[in-house]
Amino acid sequence: MPAQNPLAKDTKVFDFHTHTFLSDGELAPTELIRRAVHIGYQVIAVTDHVGPGNLEFVIKTLVKDCELASRRWDILALPGVEITYAPVDDIDVMARDARALGAKMVNVHGETVVEPVEPGTNHAAVSSMHVDILAHPGLITSDDARKAAENGIFLEVSARRGHGFANGHVVRTAQEAGAGIVLDSDAHAPEDLLTREFALKVARGAGLDDDEANMLLDSSPLDVLKKIGVSYP
Repeated sequence: MPAQNPLAKDTKVFDFHTHTFLSDGELAPTELIRRAVHIGYQVIAVTDHVGPGNLEFVIKTLVKDCELASRRWDILALPGVEITYAPVDDIDVMARDARALGAKMVNVHGETVVEPVEPGTNHAAVSSMHVDILAHPGLITSDDARKAAENGIFLEVSARRGHGFANGHVVRTAQEAGAGIVLDSDAHAPEDLLTREFALKVARGAGLDDDEANMLLDSSPLDVLKKIGVSYP
């Protein structure tokens, strides 16, 4: 049995959107996971950027590293992907293929306000039954938020600089549509990993009150895990 993390009780963190040097992050997958353990994470999904060409390599690598980390350390590490800048007509097929290759978490790089993501990406993502989280969806429409609600796809409240500019809009639109939301780091470096304190600030800054912010950090991640069929703890 791995040793229990003494920080875990006071720094409960779930994070379903992170990156390693398999795409544009700084750390090896196992180092990222180990650093997450050190600061009190309970669950981390490693979701490197993928397109058609690197999909299989990234997933096979992360499956091995996450399985090892989960077995040796006091954390649940999930192999995943962030489908990034894929043509909108290919998003559903890529998400299906990612799942078939072993990805536990399938995210799509949404229409953030700070990048030229192809219009229609949000709609393609929330229309796919193989997608779990639409990351930083920017100025998502009410129709797409309703579609996300229908298909059980979570909209991300982003702790990342730039991507988080639209968090307030995402929260309001999701609430009106009945869509689930989840807060993630989109970490690319160790200093990007979340603490409970900072995650609460991001949630409050997005317009949630204290009770709503705590629900976002405690209940929503459990709903995400239930969606992907992962039991926790």
